[in-house]
Formats: sequence, C-alpha cells, structure tokens
Amino acid sequence: MSTSPHRLSPLEVSERATCMCRAGGRCSSIAPGHALHLIQARLAAATPADWADALVESADPVTGDLVVRTLDGTAHALWNGSGAALEAAVGTPVALHLPYGVLAVGDARFNVATI
Repeated sequence: MSTSPHRLSPLEVSERATCMCRAGGRCSSIAPGHALHLIQARLAAATPADWADALVESADPVTGDLVVRTLDGTAHALWNGSGAALEAAVGTPVALHLPYGVLAVGDARFNVATI
C-alpha cells in the first residue's frame, strides 16, 4: 500500500516565500513593496479611474524609499524593494494606483507599500 505524497497547503507555501530583493536577487515575496503579483497588476489595470498622475519628489535607490506628489498636491511616501527608485528619478512623471498599491513608471509597474 502506498501513501499519498505530502502536499503543502497554500499557507505553508506563502510562509516559505523569502524576499531576495534586499540582497540584490529576484524578489519572491508579494507583500506590499515587493514583487508585483499578476492579479494585482490586472486589478489595477481594470480600474483606470483609480490611477492618479504624480511627479517624483525624492527617490533613494539604496533604501527603496520614494515620495511622489499627485497633481492635487498630496504627497505619498512609498517603499519598493525591487527597483522603483532606480527607475523613477526626481521629476519623473509617474502614475499611482493607491487601492492596489501599484506605481507605474513608463511601461514598468511596481508593487509599492505606503510608509
């Protein structure tokens, strides 16, 4: 009689995901500020009214911290560990989707955490 192989539950799998972005590797976490999940990107794309145009006020590629100011004058402090601060220099026009935590820099999309 054979036993069925042990299958990991989704909870166990998500708990084992580790972030490599701080060490310069590919990020495997989908927590806010880490890798952009496909569903997150699709939901942001499906709700165009929630995008806000903004300009980058500050960007620190070492820490991943960014400050963007929307056209209504509101400043948003953000963090991204996968390179958004490298792509978005000061003065760069960007788009911010706050409900799903997505920052668009040109054609690139980043998962951002508000800080």
